Amino acid sequence: MSDYIGPIWWFIVAIGVLVTCHEFGHYWVAKRCGVKVLRFSVGFGKPLWMRRNKDGTEFAIAAIPLGGYVKMLDEREFDVAPSELHRAFNRQSPLRRIAIAAAGPIANIVLCVFFLWGAYVVGLKEYAPVVGAADGIASEAGIRKGDQILRIGDRTIQTWTDVRFALALAGLDRARVPVQVRDADGDTETRTLDLSKLPDGFDELQAPTLVGLTARYQLEPPIVNDIVAGSPAYGVLAEDDRILAIDGQPVSDYADIAPRVQALAARGGPGMIEVLREDDRGEPRRLAFPLTPRMDIDEATGKRVARIGVIHKSSGQMPAFDAVRRYGPIDAIPVAFVETWHKARDTIGFMGRMLTGNASTKYVSGPITTARAASATAELGLAWFLNFLAVLSISLAILNLLPIPLLDGGHLLYYLIELVKGSPLSERTMAAGQYVGLALLVGLMGLALFNDVFFH
Repeated sequence: MSDYIGPIWWFIVAIGVLVTCHEFGHYWVAKRCGVKVLRFSVGFGKPLWMRRNKDGTEFAIAAIPLGGYVKMLDEREFDVAPSELHRAFNRQSPLRRIAIAAAGPIANIVLCVFFLWGAYVVGLKEYAPVVGAADGIASEAGIRKGDQILRIGDRTIQTWTDVRFALALAGLDRARVPVQVRDADGDTETRTLDLSKLPDGFDELQAPTLVGLTARYQLEPPIVNDIVAGSPAYGVLAEDDRILAIDGQPVSDYADIAPRVQALAARGGPGMIEVLREDDRGEPRRLAFPLTPRMDIDEATGKRVARIGVIHKSSGQMPAFDAVRRYGPIDAIPVAFVETWHKARDTIGFMGRMLTGNASTKYVSGPITTARAASATAELGLAWFLNFLAVLSISLAILNLLPIPLLDGGHLLYYLIELVKGSPLSERTMAAGQYVGLALLVGLMGLALFNDVFFH
Protein backbone atom coordinates (compact mmCIF):
# COMPACT_ATOMS: atom_id res chain seq x y z
CA MET A 1 0.00 0.00 0.00
CA SER A 2 2.85 2.41 0.81
CA ASP A 3 4.09 1.96 -2.78
CA TYR A 4 0.94 3.80 -3.91
CA ILE A 5 0.40 6.27 -1.07
CA GLY A 6 3.79 7.95 -1.53
CA PRO A 7 3.43 8.69 -5.27
CA ILE A 8 -0.19 9.83 -4.83
CA TRP A 9 0.71 12.15 -1.95
CA TRP A 10 3.69 13.77 -3.70
CA PHE A 11 1.68 14.08 -6.91
CA ILE A 12 -1.02 15.98 -5.06
CA VAL A 13 1.61 18.21 -3.42
CA ALA A 14 3.34 18.95 -6.73
CA ILE A 15 0.19 19.59 -8.75
CA GLY A 16 -1.34 21.57 -5.89
CA VAL A 17 1.63 23.93 -5.66
CA LEU A 18 1.97 24.44 -9.43
CA VAL A 19 -1.75 24.87 -10.12
CA THR A 20 -2.20 27.26 -7.20
CA CYS A 21 0.65 29.42 -8.45
CA HIS A 22 -0.60 29.29 -12.05
CA GLU A 23 -4.13 30.29 -11.15
CA PHE A 24 -2.90 32.92 -8.72
CA GLY A 25 -1.11 34.55 -11.66
CA HIS A 26 -4.42 34.85 -13.50
CA TYR A 27 -6.20 36.01 -10.33
CA TRP A 28 -3.62 38.65 -9.36
CA VAL A 29 -3.45 40.27 -12.79
CA ALA A 30 -7.24 40.10 -13.22
CA LYS A 31 -7.69 41.99 -9.94
CA ARG A 32 -5.11 44.59 -11.01
CA CYS A 33 -7.05 45.04 -14.27
CA GLY A 34 -10.28 45.65 -12.37
CA VAL A 35 -11.94 42.34 -13.29
CA LYS A 36 -14.22 40.71 -10.74
CA VAL A 37 -13.15 37.14 -9.90
CA LEU A 38 -16.03 34.89 -8.92
CA ARG A 39 -14.11 31.74 -7.98
CA PHE A 40 -10.50 30.66 -7.50
CA SER A 41 -10.50 26.85 -7.49
CA VAL A 42 -7.66 24.39 -7.04
CA GLY A 43 -8.97 21.16 -8.53
CA PHE A 44 -12.19 20.34 -10.37
CA GLY A 45 -15.54 18.94 -9.31
CA LYS A 46 -17.32 19.28 -6.00
CA PRO A 47 -15.61 21.69 -3.56
CA LEU A 48 -14.22 20.02 -0.44
CA TRP A 49 -13.46 23.38 1.18
CA MET A 50 -14.62 26.90 0.36
CA ARG A 51 -14.27 30.43 1.72
CA ARG A 52 -15.56 33.79 0.41
CA ASN A 53 -13.70 37.09 0.77
CA LYS A 54 -15.16 40.61 1.08
CA ASP A 55 -15.15 41.13 -2.69
CA GLY A 56 -17.29 38.04 -3.20
CA THR A 57 -14.55 35.78 -4.58
CA GLU A 58 -14.94 32.12 -3.61
CA PHE A 59 -11.71 30.28 -2.82
CA ALA A 60 -12.17 26.51 -3.18
CA ILE A 61 -10.29 23.23 -3.02
CA ALA A 62 -12.11 20.68 -5.17
CA ALA A 63 -12.19 16.90 -5.21
CA ILE A 64 -10.25 16.18 -8.43
CA PRO A 65 -6.66 17.47 -8.03
CA LEU A 66 -5.79 17.55 -11.75
CA GLY A 67 -5.89 21.27 -12.43
CA GLY A 68 -7.74 24.38 -11.42
CA TYR A 69 -9.42 27.49 -12.73
CA VAL A 70 -10.20 31.14 -12.11
CA LYS A 71 -13.81 32.04 -12.99
CA MET A 72 -14.30 35.70 -13.85
CA LEU A 73 -17.36 37.87 -14.38
CA ASP A 74 -18.25 37.52 -18.07
CA GLU A 75 -21.38 38.50 -20.06
CA ARG A 76 -20.88 35.51 -22.37
CA GLU A 77 -21.69 33.14 -19.51
CA PHE A 78 -24.49 34.89 -17.59
CA ASP A 79 -26.25 38.19 -17.11
CA VAL A 80 -24.20 40.92 -15.50
CA ALA A 81 -25.69 43.80 -13.53
CA PRO A 82 -25.23 47.17 -15.26
CA SER A 83 -23.34 48.46 -12.23
CA GLU A 84 -20.70 45.75 -12.71
CA LEU A 85 -20.33 45.75 -16.48
CA HIS A 86 -17.02 47.60 -16.18
CA ARG A 87 -15.69 44.66 -14.12
CA ALA A 88 -16.62 42.00 -16.69
CA PHE A 89 -13.74 40.21 -18.37
CA ASN A 90 -15.23 40.51 -21.85
CA ARG A 91 -15.46 44.31 -21.48
CA GLN A 92 -11.69 44.64 -20.98
CA SER A 93 -9.36 45.77 -23.77
CA PRO A 94 -7.51 43.05 -25.76
CA LEU A 95 -4.24 44.06 -24.11
CA ARG A 96 -5.70 43.56 -20.62
CA ARG A 97 -7.15 40.18 -21.58
CA ILE A 98 -3.76 39.19 -23.05
CA ALA A 99 -2.09 40.16 -19.77
CA ILE A 100 -4.58 38.11 -17.74
CA ALA A 101 -4.25 35.04 -19.99
CA ALA A 102 -0.44 35.21 -20.04
CA ALA A 103 -0.16 35.69 -16.28
CA GLY A 104 -0.64 31.98 -15.47
CA PRO A 105 2.24 30.67 -17.63
CA ILE A 106 4.43 33.59 -16.56
CA ALA A 107 3.76 32.69 -12.92
CA ASN A 108 4.97 29.15 -13.63
CA ILE A 109 8.14 30.46 -15.28
CA VAL A 110 8.82 32.65 -12.23
CA LEU A 111 8.11 29.65 -10.00
CA CYS A 112 10.63 27.58 -11.97
CA VAL A 113 13.31 30.20 -11.31
CA PHE A 114 12.40 30.24 -7.61
CA PHE A 115 12.49 26.43 -7.28
CA LEU A 116 15.86 26.21 -9.04
CA TRP A 117 17.22 28.97 -6.83
CA GLY A 118 16.11 27.00 -3.78
CA ALA A 119 17.60 23.76 -5.12
CA TYR A 120 21.00 25.39 -5.71
CA VAL A 121 21.04 27.12 -2.33
CA VAL A 122 20.25 23.81 -0.61
CA GLY A 123 22.75 21.99 -2.86
CA LEU A 124 21.67 19.77 -5.76
CA LYS A 125 23.67 16.54 -5.72
CA GLU A 126 24.35 15.10 -9.14
CA TYR A 127 26.79 13.01 -11.17
CA ALA A 128 29.87 14.71 -12.57
CA PRO A 129 30.19 14.76 -16.40
CA VAL A 130 33.30 12.57 -16.31
CA VAL A 131 33.74 9.81 -18.88
CA GLY A 132 34.21 6.35 -17.39
CA ALA A 133 34.67 4.57 -20.72
CA ALA A 134 34.52 5.54 -24.39
CA ASP A 135 34.14 3.41 -27.49
CA GLY A 136 32.31 3.56 -30.82
CA ILE A 137 31.57 7.08 -32.08
CA ALA A 138 33.01 8.68 -28.93
CA SER A 139 36.29 6.77 -29.22
CA GLU A 140 36.59 7.66 -32.91
CA ALA A 141 36.22 11.33 -31.94
CA GLY A 142 39.15 11.00 -29.54
CA ILE A 143 37.22 11.09 -26.27
CA ARG A 144 38.95 9.00 -23.60
CA LYS A 145 38.33 7.61 -20.15
CA GLY A 146 38.78 10.29 -17.50
CA ASP A 147 37.82 13.19 -19.78
CA GLN A 148 35.55 15.75 -18.16
CA ILE A 149 32.99 17.14 -20.60
CA LEU A 150 32.86 20.94 -20.41
CA ARG A 151 30.71 21.93 -23.39
CA ILE A 152 28.57 20.24 -26.02
CA GLY A 153 27.84 22.61 -28.89
CA ASP A 154 26.95 25.97 -27.37
CA ARG A 155 25.85 24.52 -24.03
CA THR A 156 27.95 24.51 -20.87
CA ILE A 157 27.95 21.09 -19.21
CA GLN A 158 27.98 20.73 -15.44
CA THR A 159 26.34 17.35 -14.83
CA TRP A 160 25.80 14.07 -16.66
CA THR A 161 22.13 15.00 -17.01
CA ASP A 162 23.30 17.95 -19.14
CA VAL A 163 25.25 15.49 -21.29
CA ARG A 164 22.16 13.34 -21.88
CA PHE A 165 19.90 16.20 -22.95
CA ALA A 166 22.51 17.98 -25.07
CA LEU A 167 23.37 14.79 -26.97
CA ALA A 168 19.69 13.84 -27.30
CA LEU A 169 18.83 17.08 -29.10
CA ALA A 170 21.98 17.07 -31.23
CA GLY A 171 21.44 13.40 -32.06
CA LEU A 172 17.91 14.02 -33.28
CA ASP A 173 19.35 16.57 -35.70
CA ARG A 174 22.08 14.12 -36.80
CA ALA A 175 24.57 16.93 -36.24
CA ARG A 176 28.36 16.97 -36.08
CA VAL A 177 28.68 18.49 -32.64
CA PRO A 178 31.87 19.90 -31.03
CA VAL A 179 32.58 18.56 -27.54
CA GLN A 180 35.02 20.41 -25.32
CA VAL A 181 36.74 18.19 -22.74
CA ARG A 182 39.40 18.47 -20.06
CA ASP A 183 41.59 15.37 -20.04
CA ALA A 184 43.22 13.65 -17.07
CA ASP A 185 46.33 15.87 -17.49
CA GLY A 186 44.24 19.05 -17.21
CA ASP A 187 44.52 19.99 -20.89
CA THR A 188 41.42 21.33 -22.66
CA GLU A 189 40.67 19.92 -26.12
CA THR A 190 37.75 20.01 -28.54
CA ARG A 191 36.53 16.79 -30.15
CA THR A 192 33.82 16.38 -32.78
CA LEU A 193 31.13 13.74 -32.42
CA ASP A 194 29.62 12.63 -35.72
CA LEU A 195 26.04 11.95 -34.63
CA SER A 196 24.94 11.17 -38.18
CA LYS A 197 26.21 7.64 -37.43
CA LEU A 198 23.49 7.06 -34.84
CA PRO A 199 20.96 4.38 -35.86
CA ASP A 200 17.56 5.37 -37.18
CA GLY A 201 14.80 5.51 -34.59
CA PHE A 202 17.20 5.53 -31.64
CA ASP A 203 16.03 6.24 -28.09
CA GLU A 204 16.82 9.93 -27.59
CA LEU A 205 17.69 9.75 -23.90
CA GLN A 206 20.03 6.82 -24.56
CA ALA A 207 22.16 8.95 -26.88
CA PRO A 208 25.29 8.91 -24.63
CA THR A 209 25.26 5.10 -24.54
CA LEU A 210 24.69 4.86 -28.29
CA VAL A 211 27.64 7.12 -29.07
CA GLY A 212 29.78 4.98 -26.79
CA LEU A 213 29.96 7.13 -23.67
CA THR A 214 29.77 5.55 -20.23
CA ALA A 215 29.69 7.89 -17.25
CA ARG A 216 32.16 7.40 -14.45
CA TYR A 217 29.35 6.85 -11.98
CA GLN A 218 28.01 3.97 -14.10
CA LEU A 219 31.18 1.93 -13.65
CA GLU A 220 31.05 -0.98 -11.24
CA PRO A 221 33.74 -1.28 -8.52
CA PRO A 222 36.24 -4.14 -9.07
CA ILE A 223 34.84 -6.26 -6.23
CA VAL A 224 35.00 -10.06 -6.35
CA ASN A 225 31.52 -11.44 -5.58
CA ASP A 226 32.15 -15.05 -6.56
CA ILE A 227 34.85 -17.29 -8.04
CA VAL A 228 34.45 -20.03 -10.65
CA ALA A 229 35.44 -23.43 -9.25
CA GLY A 230 38.64 -24.74 -10.83
CA SER A 231 39.56 -21.35 -12.32
CA PRO A 232 43.00 -19.68 -11.84
CA ALA A 233 41.53 -17.43 -9.12
CA TYR A 234 39.97 -20.35 -7.22
CA GLY A 235 41.74 -20.80 -3.89
CA VAL A 236 43.77 -17.62 -4.48
CA LEU A 237 41.30 -14.76 -4.35
CA ALA A 238 38.38 -14.48 -1.95
CA GLU A 239 34.92 -12.98 -2.00
CA ASP A 240 34.83 -9.23 -1.28
CA ASP A 241 38.42 -8.76 -2.47
CA ARG A 242 38.84 -5.42 -4.23
CA ILE A 243 41.22 -5.82 -7.15
CA LEU A 244 43.71 -2.95 -7.23
CA ALA A 245 46.14 -3.95 -9.99
CA ILE A 246 46.88 -6.76 -12.45
CA ASP A 247 50.47 -7.23 -13.63
CA GLY A 248 51.35 -3.76 -12.36
CA GLN A 249 48.49 -2.05 -14.24
CA PRO A 250 45.97 -0.25 -11.99
CA VAL A 251 42.35 -1.39 -11.91
CA SER A 252 39.83 1.34 -11.06
CA ASP A 253 36.60 -0.40 -12.05
CA TYR A 254 35.33 -3.82 -13.05
CA ALA A 255 35.56 -3.00 -16.76
CA ASP A 256 39.35 -2.68 -16.38
CA ILE A 257 39.79 -6.33 -15.38
CA ALA A 258 39.18 -8.00 -18.77
CA PRO A 259 41.71 -5.93 -20.79
CA ARG A 260 44.33 -6.24 -18.01
CA VAL A 261 43.88 -10.02 -17.93
CA GLN A 262 44.02 -10.16 -21.74
CA ALA A 263 47.26 -8.15 -21.74
CA LEU A 264 48.75 -10.45 -19.11
CA ALA A 265 47.86 -13.52 -21.17
CA ALA A 266 49.35 -11.93 -24.31
CA ARG A 267 52.59 -11.40 -22.39
CA GLY A 268 52.68 -15.15 -21.92
CA GLY A 269 53.39 -15.58 -18.27
CA PRO A 270 52.13 -15.36 -14.72
CA GLY A 271 51.69 -11.93 -13.18
CA MET A 272 50.89 -10.49 -9.80
CA ILE A 273 47.33 -9.56 -8.91
CA GLU A 274 47.02 -7.05 -6.07
CA VAL A 275 43.92 -6.90 -3.91
CA LEU A 276 42.60 -5.14 -0.84
CA ARG A 277 41.30 -7.62 1.73
CA GLU A 278 40.10 -7.23 5.29
CA ASP A 279 41.93 -9.28 7.92
CA ASP A 280 40.36 -10.97 10.95
CA ARG A 281 40.19 -7.64 12.77
CA GLY A 282 38.45 -5.92 9.86
CA GLU A 283 41.55 -3.94 8.91
CA PRO A 284 42.20 -3.58 5.14
CA ARG A 285 45.44 -5.17 3.93
CA ARG A 286 47.05 -4.94 0.50
CA LEU A 287 48.02 -8.40 -0.73
CA ALA A 288 49.59 -9.70 -3.94
CA PHE A 289 49.30 -13.17 -5.49
CA PRO A 290 50.83 -14.75 -8.61
CA LEU A 291 48.21 -15.68 -11.18
CA THR A 292 48.24 -17.12 -14.72
CA PRO A 293 45.13 -16.50 -16.89
CA ARG A 294 43.44 -19.42 -18.63
CA MET A 295 42.40 -19.30 -22.27
CA ASP A 296 38.72 -20.18 -22.84
CA ILE A 297 36.32 -20.05 -25.78
CA ASP A 298 33.76 -17.26 -25.47
CA GLU A 299 30.35 -18.81 -26.13
CA ALA A 300 28.93 -15.59 -27.57
CA THR A 301 31.70 -14.81 -30.07
CA GLY A 302 33.48 -18.16 -30.45
CA LYS A 303 36.83 -16.42 -29.88
CA ARG A 304 39.58 -17.37 -27.45
CA VAL A 305 39.65 -15.07 -24.43
CA ALA A 306 41.78 -14.94 -21.31
CA ARG A 307 40.00 -15.37 -17.97
CA ILE A 308 40.90 -15.72 -14.32
CA GLY A 309 37.44 -16.79 -13.08
CA VAL A 310 36.17 -13.89 -10.96
CA ILE A 311 32.47 -12.99 -11.01
CA HIS A 312 31.02 -9.60 -10.24
CA LYS A 313 27.34 -9.06 -9.52
CA SER A 314 25.80 -5.63 -9.76
CA SER A 315 24.22 -4.41 -6.53
CA GLY A 316 21.35 -2.89 -8.48
CA GLN A 317 21.62 0.29 -6.39
CA MET A 318 22.40 3.75 -7.68
CA PRO A 319 25.93 4.83 -6.77
CA ALA A 320 26.50 7.80 -4.51
CA PHE A 321 26.47 11.22 -6.15
CA ASP A 322 29.94 12.56 -6.88
CA ALA A 323 29.16 16.23 -7.54
CA VAL A 324 27.03 18.96 -6.01
CA ARG A 325 25.78 22.26 -7.43
CA ARG A 326 25.60 24.66 -4.50
CA TYR A 327 25.66 28.45 -4.57
CA GLY A 328 25.13 31.27 -2.13
CA PRO A 329 21.73 33.00 -2.10
CA ILE A 330 22.98 35.83 -4.36
CA ASP A 331 25.10 33.73 -6.74
CA ALA A 332 22.22 31.27 -7.20
CA ILE A 333 19.97 33.93 -8.78
CA PRO A 334 21.65 34.24 -12.21
CA VAL A 335 22.30 30.49 -12.26
CA ALA A 336 18.59 29.82 -11.72
CA PHE A 337 17.66 32.12 -14.61
CA VAL A 338 20.17 30.43 -16.95
CA GLU A 339 18.96 26.95 -16.00
CA THR A 340 15.35 28.01 -16.49
CA TRP A 341 16.27 29.08 -20.01
CA HIS A 342 18.02 25.75 -20.63
CA LYS A 343 15.04 23.74 -19.39
CA ALA A 344 12.65 25.82 -21.49
CA ARG A 345 14.83 25.43 -24.57
CA ASP A 346 15.13 21.66 -24.08
CA THR A 347 11.38 21.29 -23.59
CA ILE A 348 10.53 23.38 -26.65
CA GLY A 349 13.20 21.53 -28.63
CA PHE A 350 11.72 18.13 -27.84
CA MET A 351 8.16 19.34 -28.49
CA GLY A 352 9.14 20.76 -31.87
CA ARG A 353 10.90 17.58 -32.89
CA MET A 354 7.90 15.49 -31.80
CA LEU A 355 5.64 17.57 -34.04
CA THR A 356 7.96 17.05 -37.01
CA GLY A 357 8.29 13.33 -36.28
CA ASN A 358 12.02 13.51 -35.47
CA ALA A 359 11.50 12.62 -31.81
CA SER A 360 9.50 9.84 -30.21
CA THR A 361 6.22 10.70 -28.51
CA LYS A 362 6.73 8.00 -25.88
CA TYR A 363 8.19 10.60 -23.51
CA VAL A 364 4.84 12.42 -23.29
CA SER A 365 4.07 11.51 -19.69
CA GLY A 366 0.80 11.43 -17.79
CA PRO A 367 -0.23 11.49 -14.12
CA ILE A 368 1.11 8.01 -13.32
CA THR A 369 4.65 8.78 -14.45
CA THR A 370 4.48 12.23 -12.87
CA ALA A 371 3.42 10.72 -9.53
CA ARG A 372 6.27 8.19 -9.61
CA ALA A 373 8.80 10.88 -10.47
CA ALA A 374 7.48 13.14 -7.71
CA SER A 375 7.85 10.36 -5.13
CA ALA A 376 11.30 9.30 -6.38
CA THR A 377 12.72 12.83 -6.29
CA ALA A 378 11.18 13.50 -2.88
CA GLU A 379 13.07 10.47 -1.55
CA LEU A 380 16.33 11.93 -2.90
CA GLY A 381 15.91 15.05 -0.79
CA LEU A 382 14.60 18.61 -0.87
CA ALA A 383 16.93 19.87 -3.62
CA TRP A 384 15.94 17.09 -6.02
CA PHE A 385 12.22 17.62 -5.33
CA LEU A 386 12.58 21.35 -5.95
CA ASN A 387 14.39 20.59 -9.21
CA PHE A 388 11.55 18.25 -10.21
CA LEU A 389 8.98 20.96 -9.43
CA ALA A 390 11.00 23.39 -11.56
CA VAL A 391 10.94 21.01 -14.54
CA LEU A 392 7.22 20.39 -14.09
CA SER A 393 6.52 24.12 -13.72
CA ILE A 394 8.33 25.14 -16.92
CA SER A 395 6.68 22.25 -18.78
CA LEU A 396 3.26 23.43 -17.56
CA ALA A 397 4.03 26.98 -18.67
CA ILE A 398 5.10 25.92 -22.17
CA LEU A 399 2.18 23.50 -22.56
CA ASN A 400 -0.29 26.23 -21.62
CA LEU A 401 1.27 28.63 -24.13
CA LEU A 402 0.59 26.28 -27.05
CA PRO A 403 -1.94 27.92 -29.42
CA ILE A 404 -4.64 25.36 -28.64
CA PRO A 405 -8.15 26.58 -27.79
CA LEU A 406 -9.08 25.86 -24.14
CA LEU A 407 -5.46 26.52 -23.14
CA ASP A 408 -4.06 29.95 -22.27
CA GLY A 409 -2.17 29.96 -25.56
CA GLY A 410 -5.42 29.51 -27.47
CA HIS A 411 -6.98 32.48 -25.69
CA LEU A 412 -3.87 34.54 -26.40
CA LEU A 413 -4.20 33.66 -30.08
CA TYR A 414 -7.83 34.83 -30.12
CA TYR A 415 -6.96 38.12 -28.41
CA LEU A 416 -4.00 38.78 -30.69
CA ILE A 417 -6.20 38.24 -33.75
CA GLU A 418 -8.75 40.62 -32.25
CA LEU A 419 -6.02 43.17 -31.61
CA VAL A 420 -4.88 42.99 -35.25
CA LYS A 421 -8.30 42.95 -36.95
CA GLY A 422 -9.94 45.42 -34.57
CA SER A 423 -12.89 43.19 -33.64
CA PRO A 424 -13.36 39.88 -31.82
CA LEU A 425 -13.76 36.58 -33.62
CA SER A 426 -17.30 35.41 -34.20
CA GLU A 427 -18.89 33.16 -31.61
CA ARG A 428 -19.22 30.45 -34.26
CA THR A 429 -15.49 30.53 -34.98
CA MET A 430 -14.61 30.49 -31.30
CA ALA A 431 -17.01 27.58 -30.66
CA ALA A 432 -15.43 25.59 -33.51
CA GLY A 433 -12.04 26.32 -32.02
CA GLN A 434 -13.21 25.01 -28.64
CA TYR A 435 -14.20 21.70 -30.20
CA VAL A 436 -10.85 21.42 -31.99
CA GLY A 437 -9.03 22.26 -28.79
CA LEU A 438 -11.02 19.71 -26.82
CA ALA A 439 -10.23 17.01 -29.39
CA LEU A 440 -6.53 17.85 -29.28
CA LEU A 441 -6.43 17.80 -25.48
CA VAL A 442 -8.30 14.50 -25.28
CA GLY A 443 -5.87 13.03 -27.80
CA LEU A 444 -2.90 14.36 -25.84
CA MET A 445 -4.26 12.96 -22.56
CA GLY A 446 -4.91 9.61 -24.24
CA LEU A 447 -1.33 9.51 -25.54
CA ALA A 448 0.04 10.38 -22.09
CA LEU A 449 -1.98 7.65 -20.38
CA PHE A 450 -1.00 5.13 -23.06
CA ASN A 451 2.68 5.96 -22.49
CA ASP A 452 2.21 5.73 -18.72
CA VAL A 453 0.94 2.18 -19.05
CA PHE A 454 3.17 0.80 -21.79
CA PHE A 455 6.47 2.73 -21.69
CA HIS A 456 7.07 4.04 -18.16
